[in-house]
Amino acid sequence: MHWILAISLLILFEIFADIFAKEYSLKQTALFWVLALGSYMVANAFWLVAIKNGSQLARGAVIFSVGSAIAVTIIGLVMYGEEVNKIEIIGMVIGIIAIGLISWGSEM
Repeated sequence: MHWILAISLLILFEIFADIFAKEYSLKQTALFWVLALGSYMVANAFWLVAIKNGSQLARGAVIFSVGSAIAVTIIGLVMYGEEVNKIEIIGMVIGIIAIGLISWGSEM
């Protein structure tokens, strides 16, 4: 499996886990706790695959962190009515720039 696919699946399962964790915090049912924990475990299995297949620790961590942060921010806005301030938006833009810079000149 190519490391970009593994990072993408890592982000996807992290998103599911974060949604289940948020639902657990709101409803406090064991089902959401189990689903969140299980999704975090699956996500981290894909992290191991990504590192094994060439993501590199620093590059992979930045891509994962920024990608999942932006995704769950959008979910927080859309699904839960959370708000984002200007500083947080600037932080996300800087994160996107960081992905570009850390990937520039490297083999993807």
